[in-house]
Amino acid sequence: MAYDEELADRIREIVRDEPGLTEKRMFGGLAFLVNGNMAVSASGQGGMLLRVDPADGPALVERPEASWFEMRGRPMNGWLRVETSGLDTMPRLASWVSLGVGYARSLPAK
Repeated sequence: MAYDEELADRIREIVRDEPGLTEKRMFGGLAFLVNGNMAVSASGQGGMLLRVDPADGPALVERPEASWFEMRGRPMNGWLRVETSGLDTMPRLASWVSLGVGYARSLPAK
């Protein structure tokens, strides 16, 4: 499944003025990186892949649209999948994107 280009455009609209922003195809989707650190991605499996502070993950996955991102059947702490139902409005999308961008910005530049 290809990533949702409309979602990628909506994310791009939110992050377009971020310093150090790059785009890269990763994990079957289109990732948005800040200073070389992935913040968010329009996922090739639908919805969005989001990188967050691992300490915040448990509270965030309590939201119905969020779940742990799994790699090889293992949940990855600090990585979430957000279903499209949680991205249906620009304010909701921007809220999720700001979490990813904020965390990516807190990491050392690559």
